[in-house]
Amino acid sequence: MKKVLAIGILSVAMFSCKTATNTKNDVPAQIKLKGEWTLIDVKYPSGYKVTSFHVADAKCFEGSQWKFVSNNNSGTITLNNNSDNCPQYNSKIIWNIKQDGAFNLKLIGDDKAKHVTTGYNLTAANITDETFELIDNSTEATIVYSFVKNHK
Repeated sequence: MKKVLAIGILSVAMFSCKTATNTKNDVPAQIKLKGEWTLIDVKYPSGYKVTSFHVADAKCFEGSQWKFVSNNNSGTITLNNNSDNCPQYNSKIIWNIKQDGAFNLKLIGDDKAKHVTTGYNLTAANITDETFELIDNSTEATIVYSFVKNHK
């Protein structure tokens, strides 16, 4: 009887401590991102030096081209800012949007996604058919990346 009671108490304790997380993808939001986008603006408080995604100065990302493929959550990023201080950069990506707005991004380059163990957690916001924002709150300064959809 004591074992049954102990197991019952342990079970209640485990379930009461479990945090509620929203792990399902927001498929309609992911479908809205399908296609090619231009990152038109990066905003953050003055006085900060921001290196985006461990690649380059945040301002080097302005004008970059992003492609999102929603059926397999893959895509590419291409930096093409011709400033002297900006590198040329191209990478394959894996991404998704959760129902709580969490946007997860992995820059995988030529690796397989399963071999890349680090990524970036941002928030997808203000998603429309023509624009959206990615917000990075991982540092003391909030960084907002603003995108506009490309039309061919």
